[in-house]
Amino acid sequence: MNALVTIDPRLYDAVIFDLDGVVTDTASVHAAAWAAMFDDFLKRRPAADHENHSPFTDDDYRYFVDGKPRCDGVVDFLASRGISLPQGDSSDMADDTVCGLGNRKQQIFLEQLDAGVTVFESTVALVHKLSEAEVATAIYSSSRNCDRTLKAAGLGDLFAVHVDGVVAEVLGLAGKPDPAVLLEATSRLGAVPEAGAWSSRTPRRVSRPAAAAGSRSSSASTVQGMLRNSCAAEPMWWFPTWPMSRCALVTNACRSCRMRLTPTAS
Repeated sequence: MNALVTIDPRLYDAVIFDLDGVVTDTASVHAAAWAAMFDDFLKRRPAADHENHSPFTDDDYRYFVDGKPRCDGVVDFLASRGISLPQGDSSDMADDTVCGLGNRKQQIFLEQLDAGVTVFESTVALVHKLSEAEVATAIYSSSRNCDRTLKAAGLGDLFAVHVDGVVAEVLGLAGKPDPAVLLEATSRLGAVPEAGAWSSRTPRRVSRPAAAAGSRSSSASTVQGMLRNSCAAEPMWWFPTWPMSRCALVTNACRSCRMRLTPTAS
């Protein structure tokens, strides 16, 4: 999907970009890694009347895994199939535990990542335009592989602010659908939203310009760019959060359609 996004620097001080599916096509790499890991596990597991061992699907990825901390995704998917495993240890690899499955998925993902990363050049061009217009940008991801993915894509210096699964673990931030990671990104950009900012507006497809009333500089011009979404079946969404926040979000609809962003205490 190609879509037009219009950003007026008079209205927005910052824009946060999702990594997977918006900046790089790593969403498909994550999905393939999850499928390879779960399909292997389900084939090896002895049959049981109350368990479903059918192959991992795209819907399973979207509903149970996508955008969540790794171990949460393992637990939620297995629960959907009537399967429960011990948590295990963070160093597990061969054992069939929650941690073990999560670590094997990570290993598969990194192997695929080393083979190359597809970059959406239209998004990169938009980030550069925003920088020229003095609109700050940040990147966020639930994955712990954000920095490695950006470096593999040759984009290590594109964003000054990175908030990912590593940062979330260090700071004890809740995973999606809690907006804690987004709030941390806005804070680091100096565009902290007031309570209710992320839940006060309806998301719009970015094929329509986002506009709102406000004033930054009467001479500032709008910044336009074409964005491509890695998910052919889903649009991207633009969250115009004015007037509660001067920060906006561009994300993959596979996540955002399920996000119920509620304000946290400021």
